[in-house]
Amino acid sequence: MNPDIRREREGATFNKDALTHILDGGAEKTRRRRELELLVIRDPDFQYEDHNFLSRSERYESAVKKSAQMILKIREHGISDPDEIYYYKNVWRGHHHEAFGLHYSMFLPTLYSQCDSEQRKKWLPLAHSMKALGTYAQTELGHGTHIRGLETTATYDPSTQEFVINSPTVSSIKWWPGGLGKTSNHAIVLAQLYTQGKCHGLHAFIVPIRSMSTHKPLPGVVVGDIGPKFGFDEVDNGYLKFENVRIPRENMLMKYSKVEPDGTFHKPPSDKLTYGTMVFIRSMIVGESARALSKACTIAIRYSAVRHQSELRPGEPEPQILDYQTQQHKLFPLLATAYAFHFVGQYMKSTYHRITSDINQGDFSELPELHALSAGLKAFTTWVATAGIEVCRMACGGHGYSRCSSLPDIYVTFTPTCTYEGENTVMMLQTARYLVKSYRQASEGQQLTGIMSYLNEAQHRLHAQPVANRPTVIDISDLASLVEAYKLRAAKLVELATKSLQGELQKHKNQEDAWNNAAIDLVRASDAHCHYMVVKLFVSRLGEVGDVAVHSVLSTLAVLYALHGVSQNSGDFLQAGLLSVPQLAQISEKIKELLTQLRPNAVVLVDAFDYPDEMLNSVLGRYDGNVYENMFEWARKSPLNRTEVHQSYHKYLKPLQSKL
Repeated sequence: MNPDIRREREGATFNKDALTHILDGGAEKTRRRRELELLVIRDPDFQYEDHNFLSRSERYESAVKKSAQMILKIREHGISDPDEIYYYKNVWRGHHHEAFGLHYSMFLPTLYSQCDSEQRKKWLPLAHSMKALGTYAQTELGHGTHIRGLETTATYDPSTQEFVINSPTVSSIKWWPGGLGKTSNHAIVLAQLYTQGKCHGLHAFIVPIRSMSTHKPLPGVVVGDIGPKFGFDEVDNGYLKFENVRIPRENMLMKYSKVEPDGTFHKPPSDKLTYGTMVFIRSMIVGESARALSKACTIAIRYSAVRHQSELRPGEPEPQILDYQTQQHKLFPLLATAYAFHFVGQYMKSTYHRITSDINQGDFSELPELHALSAGLKAFTTWVATAGIEVCRMACGGHGYSRCSSLPDIYVTFTPTCTYEGENTVMMLQTARYLVKSYRQASEGQQLTGIMSYLNEAQHRLHAQPVANRPTVIDISDLASLVEAYKLRAAKLVELATKSLQGELQKHKNQEDAWNNAAIDLVRASDAHCHYMVVKLFVSRLGEVGDVAVHSVLSTLAVLYALHGVSQNSGDFLQAGLLSVPQLAQISEKIKELLTQLRPNAVVLVDAFDYPDEMLNSVLGRYDGNVYENMFEWARKSPLNRTEVHQSYHKYLKPLQSKL
C-alpha cells in the first residue's frame, strides 16, 4: 500500500462501509453485490485482457465470445433478479464490452412493455433463449431525436395480412443501432404505419433481419456495420435498409394499438406509449451518469493523493497535488455531483417503476410527467458528467492522457449518452413544453400536483413585492434555504421563458417560429428546473441517513454542490432577488472552507463507491496507490516493444540515413 494513500484512509472521520451501505440501499445489498462481483473477478474465463493493442475485428470477436460466456455464467449461477443481473454485468463491464447490450436493454424491455398476451407467448421465449437475438432500430441517417420525422414505412396489405417494410429514401436507412451490424437476427423497427390509405404515425414492429439457422441477411434486407467510431470499437453499430420486406400482421406490437385483419386501425390511449423504451433508457442513463462520474472521481482523487508535484514552500518536499486548493476546487464539486446524481438515479429508477406499474393498471395520468422528467434529467446529468470526466482527466496531468488511466475510455464510452435516446438540447426543449404548460395552469389558479407543485408555491413568493424591496432568501450554510432558493430560481426562469414565448407570439409569429425564437430561454428554464430537482433530492435523501458521521460528511457535500451551482449561475439568483452582491464573496469563502473540510475525507469518499480495481481498470486509480511501477509494466507490454529494433528501421530509416 502506498504510504500516502494509507494515511488518507487512516484520517477519515466516518465509516466507509456505512456510507457504501447507504449508496447500495442496505448492508445486505452491499454483501450480495460484492458476492456477485467476486463471481466475475475470480472467474478464469473473465481474467483481464488488455484490448488496447487489438484490431477492431479482434475486439468485436472478443466481445461476442465474452458476452456469450457471460450469459451462460449468469444462468449457471442461477442469477435471475434483474438488479442482481445488473450488478453482475456492471463488474463484468469493467474490462469487457457487451455484444448483446441492446438485446437486454431495449429489445426485451420493449417486448415486455408493448406485446399483447399472444405476442408475449411467442416472442419472450425466443428472446430469452436468444434464438431471437434483437436490437432496437429507431434512428435513421436523416433523423434521430425528431422521431416523428422518421421515414421508414410499414404499409399494411390486407390481401395477405402482412406489413410491407420499406426504406424509401437514403436518409431513411436505419443507422447506429448497437448489435445490428453483425450480431442480431431480429430488430424492433420504428416505422410510419400506413393502412387504408392513411398514415397513423410511428409504431413498433418485430422484423426478422437474418436467418435464425444460417445468420445470413434475409431477402430484401441490406444490413452491415457502420465502421469505426469515437469509441465502442467492440460494438457493431449498424445500418439497415429495407426493400419490400414483408412481415405478418402479428409482428406489429399490439398491446396499446392494433390493426385488424381488414386494416382497421385502433389508436393507443397515449402516443407517448410508443416511446416507452426510450423513457426507460433515459431513466437508466441518470444512474449511469453517476457511475461514470464517480469512477472518474475515484481515479483522479486517488491519483491526486499519491502524486507529488512542485513546491508550496521552497526547500520542502513536493506536496500531494490534492493539497493544492485549485485541485480540490476542480475535483471536490465533481465528487459532490457524483453523490447527488447517485441519489437522483435511485429516485428515477423507483419513479419509473412506480409510474409504469400505474400504466400497466390503465392509469396514464403521470406519463407526461415521467416523459418530461426523464428527458430533462437525462440531458442535465449527461452534460455535467461528460464535462466532469474530462476535468478529472486533465486534473491527472499528462498521465491522464494515457489509456492506462482508463479516463479516455470512460469519456468515449459515456459521451454518446449526450446524443443517444434524444439529443440533449432537444430533450431540454421537450421538458420545457411541460414546464410552460404547467406554468400556465398555475397562473390560471389550477393547483398542480407532483413535482410541478412548486410553481404554485413560487407564484406568491416571487410576486409578493418588487425585487428591489425583497429580502434575499439564501442562508449559505442552511440546506433548506438553498433548496428554497433553487426552487424560486427555477420558477422565475420558467416564468421568464413562458413570457418570452408569449412575447414572440404577440409579434404575429406562428407557434413554431415563436418557440424557436424563445428556445434559449426555454432551455435555461429546463436546466434550472433539473438543477432544483437534483438539489432537492440530494437534501431530502440526507433525512434518511441515521449515522451521524456519515450524515455530516454528506451534508458537507450537499452544501458544496448547492453553493458551487449558485456561484456558477449567480446571475440567475441575483436577477430573481434571491442573492445579494455581497453574498457572492461570502459564497466564495464558504466554498473554500468546505474544500478544507472535505480534504481529510476525499479518498475514503471515493472508496465508498466501492469499485474493485477490476472495474476501474485504471493504473492511476489503483486501490493500493502503487501507480508508477504498474504504469511502467503496462507500457512494456506494448506490441511495439516485442522487438528491440522495429522492422521499419531496416525498411525506411536505415535507407534514409544512408542517402543523406
